[in-house]
Amino acid sequence: MTTTTAPSSTFDRNALELLLHDHPLPDWAAQQRQACMDRLETLALPDRRQEHWMRTDLRMFKPHAWGLRAAPTAAPPEGMLAPAFPQAAADGDSVGVLGRPDYAGRFAAVNGHVIRNEIDPAFSKQGVIFGTAAEVLATHGDVVRDHWLQIIDTENDYFAALHGAFHRGSMVLYVPAGVKIANPIHCLAAIDDGGVDTSHVLVVLGDGAEATVLTETASCGATGTATGFHCGGTEIVVGKGAFLRMVNVQNWDRGVWHVARQKAVVHSRGRLQWTLAALGSRLSQVAQDVALVGEHAEGQVNGVMFTEGRQQLVYNTLQHHEAASCRSDLLYKGALQDRSRLVWRGMIKVDKAAQKTDGYQRNDNLMLSDAARADSIPGLEIEADDVRCTHGATSGRVDEEQIFYAQARGLSADEAARLVVAGFFQQVFDRITIASVREALAAAIGSRIRRVS
Repeated sequence: MTTTTAPSSTFDRNALELLLHDHPLPDWAAQQRQACMDRLETLALPDRRQEHWMRTDLRMFKPHAWGLRAAPTAAPPEGMLAPAFPQAAADGDSVGVLGRPDYAGRFAAVNGHVIRNEIDPAFSKQGVIFGTAAEVLATHGDVVRDHWLQIIDTENDYFAALHGAFHRGSMVLYVPAGVKIANPIHCLAAIDDGGVDTSHVLVVLGDGAEATVLTETASCGATGTATGFHCGGTEIVVGKGAFLRMVNVQNWDRGVWHVARQKAVVHSRGRLQWTLAALGSRLSQVAQDVALVGEHAEGQVNGVMFTEGRQQLVYNTLQHHEAASCRSDLLYKGALQDRSRLVWRGMIKVDKAAQKTDGYQRNDNLMLSDAARADSIPGLEIEADDVRCTHGATSGRVDEEQIFYAQARGLSADEAARLVVAGFFQQVFDRITIASVREALAAAIGSRIRRVS
């Protein structure tokens, strides 16, 4: 894998021209890049005067310090992609945390340069389209053009506009109507120290289709304090009567800035189960939106977050009911250690036409340290008059009696803390229908827990 492109010093017009030259796209997609660059030049870096950024500290983030990295002269060995979970497969044929031998498709990129792209030929014969954005947009633009960078808001969001202009190492999955993919599709985005990832994921399910997609981020090499910047986007379209299981695992190293814009659109009688795990990064600022646009659409959102050190994770969720008789159910749980901080801001928005809405959201936080802080901000915006919408949020310390009870039966303080935290997250784990994901998340969190302070 070679390139003549030198590392760009920043995200500017010169960098965009080099990107367009080295990674050509169809005219319509290249014009999208240019339009996003135009918007980026008119937008300022967000500050605390903006509602979703009030509790996000960007003072140490310097956007001009980052730029796209040149491709490595050779693909890194798979061993460089450090498994985020301790029990990841050790057969040498797996990439990433959730590595298993029975994936229907695999995709991996390092610093935005694709090093793996493969799909079971049996699904290709059924019309499944899978691969890099550059390939799919060029060969099947008629299928994905109406969705590509049309779902997230690149008009008014600084980071979304940056992503729209400089996306690279991106994956597209299209599953035709009626096709069911039983085994998961796995997508890994990795960076090395100082690396940058701007990858985009687009998943489109036709009417009656089914699929499971696991996306994962990870830092190369041994865990430490490697720096980096991720500015990513995820767009999901669930067709009529289709069913998508989507899992996002964020497990960057502790020095990585993580910004992501993620949105799903679910059509009539479509179902979406979206599980998010946030374990890494220095600072995360994520917008996760679900729009239920067809009658009887359903969206279940599960969040698992664990912070330590001085990490700060900020997640803004939106359950937007645009059609009648839809159901949404969100459950986020977070545990905080050391001097870390979690912020969750959730909104259920019900349009006037969305009668008979059933919407629920809940956020629970478990404080493992006196110095940790959690902010929960649920909200409702309801224009219809025949709805059932409820929300709740709790934050609290570990019950000392539970710790004492466990220690009295021979467990150490660390073991007791792990047991209590495992019980706290069990409600979310029970909602995750993919056994390997449940087990991997439980093990990853358990490996990080220390005694309650």
